[in-house]
Amino acid sequence: MSPTGRRFDQRMAEQLSHESNLIVVCGHYEGVDHRVIEHLVDLEISIGDYVLTNGAIAAVVFVDAIVRLLPGVLGHEQSALDDSFSGGLLEAPHYTRPAEFRGWKVPDILLSGHHAEIAAWRKREAERRTRQNRPDLLP
Repeated sequence: MSPTGRRFDQRMAEQLSHESNLIVVCGHYEGVDHRVIEHLVDLEISIGDYVLTNGAIAAVVFVDAIVRLLPGVLGHEQSALDDSFSGGLLEAPHYTRPAEFRGWKVPDILLSGHHAEIAAWRKREAERRTRQNRPDLLP
């Protein structure tokens, strides 16, 4: 783990989830002796454009993003496929019960039972949310 490494993203997590073994080296303060990086490390990975006090914090993020893609980790296999970044877009908003809270209502379409219309709404919302929050993800 290193702030000078290749940026970690969902695509890399998916690729690494197919590896049978991963060893994560975590530096502290100024990192790891560069000879270790030069001779023993296959890939330096950064979880973002900032610096942490130690690589173990970054490693937890790295490991969690990969492990949740392994079969049997999530309650439903489809869950990871619908997450933000998996299809190139941010995920559509989620709502829970009750259908109305403090006057804030769940969108009517989500209560309609029309699965095709709900899927279309989710796709539109994912596209809208991505345009608004992360336009850099769009082609």
